[in-house]
Amino acid sequence: MTDPKDTPLWYCVKTQTKREHIAAGHLRELEGVEVFCPRLRYRKATRRGKIWWVEALFPGYILAKFKLIENERAVTYSPGVRGLVRFGTEVPPVSENFVEILREEIIRNLGEEGLEDTLTVGPQVESGEEVEIASGPLGGFQGKIVSILPGKERVKVLLDFLGQPQIVEVDLFSLLLPRKPLP
Repeated sequence: MTDPKDTPLWYCVKTQTKREHIAAGHLRELEGVEVFCPRLRYRKATRRGKIWWVEALFPGYILAKFKLIENERAVTYSPGVRGLVRFGTEVPPVSENFVEILREEIIRNLGEEGLEDTLTVGPQVESGEEVEIASGPLGGFQGKIVSILPGKERVKVLLDFLGQPQIVEVDLFSLLLPRKPLP
């Protein structure tokens, strides 16, 4: 019978805060260790304008596949790593199926940027949704999305302004979007 500690399995690795990519880089240098560091890439409105923001999908954690008996010490003491996720003395493996589904989702959603292990996401809005304008001269007004202008990252919103319905074109990133349940 084969010992599970003697076969390569996926494990959850704790990393230093905001240093997931650094820990992943060091772990990739170790022989017999495969690393998966999924990240999110999205546009964020800032004072400097809209910028692309990249952060870990699981802040403070990455996934690594290795033989626990052979590589536990090297992984644990690698730069940027704080340790392995444990329950008491047990280091539980992560399902191979979970990692494959996550990888497939990232590959399926790769844009023209093609950033490895990075899922690019954007705000999802639909015509007819109720929204609130968060910033600008119309901040605080509530309305309904009439149409979406994806090329310009703008939407047309129907507002009740000065006692009459008005259609206003606003920046997509100036809206407070309603939370949607996960599928």
